Parts: sequence; structure tokens; C-alpha cells
Amino acid sequence: MSEASPLSSHNLHSAQPPLRKECPPGACDCERERLQADPKADRRVLCLTKDEEKRLIERIEAIASHAELMRIGQRLQEQLGVSLSIAPGSNEVRTMRGFVIQLGQRPGLCRKTRQAVPAAVRRCLERHPEIAFAILNANDLLGES
Repeated sequence: MSEASPLSSHNLHSAQPPLRKECPPGACDCERERLQADPKADRRVLCLTKDEEKRLIERIEAIASHAELMRIGQRLQEQLGVSLSIAPGSNEVRTMRGFVIQLGQRPGLCRKTRQAVPAAVRRCLERHPEIAFAILNANDLLGES
């Protein structure tokens, strides 16, 4: 059987989905305590456990089209409240390093996640340069409309 995700039907019946374990003190700047102290805060980002993050990274690396990449970005926003931005850098884009890839900063989002997801996107772009060209095209940098 497949591994259950925090949003699976099995977990919908439990009181609370599994939450990401706390980072060691001083190892992260995720401000988890601030998030948990605010009763009105959006805590969805804490549902991204280390196992779920690993699955997300694998899924991002397996993306084969620009549309899939945009869909993953949209799902991150819908399910976790986290924005993914991918844009050409201010200088020339000669390699995949020329793209600015970021997860939006928000309380509860681990520093390691903010580094791992953009790295996975970069690896995806390196494997599928056509996705990088589609991003450039979407930003009108190739001059095609």
C-alpha cells in the first residue's frame, strides 16, 4: 500500500494531522514558537513533515513540463499557504543559476525546506531546459509572444 499523507482520509478522522518536529534550538529561523503562540495563525505549513517534504522534493525533481511546475506552485499555496516564485534574475540567464527561485518566508517554514525546494526546482530545470525556456518566455525574455 502507499504511504499515507497528512491529507489522506485516514488522518481526516484523527483529531490533528501529524506536525513537523521542532528544529533543534538555534538551528533554524522558522519562528515556529511565534506561529504556535498565535491562535489565529495559519498552521498548515506545519503539516509538511520531513517525510512529506522528501516526497515533495522527489515530485518536484520528476516534473517534466512547465504546466506541472506551475501546478506544484499552486498546490503549495493552496495546501500549505507557501508561495513559490521562479523568475529570471536581474542579470543575464546563462545557466540555471541565473534564475531566482524562492519559497516565501513565513512562520513555521523550516530554513532547510526554504533551501531544499528551490534546489529541487533548479535540478528539475537542469534536467528539462525546455521548462526554463518556458519560464523565460512567460517573462517575455525570449521576445516571443
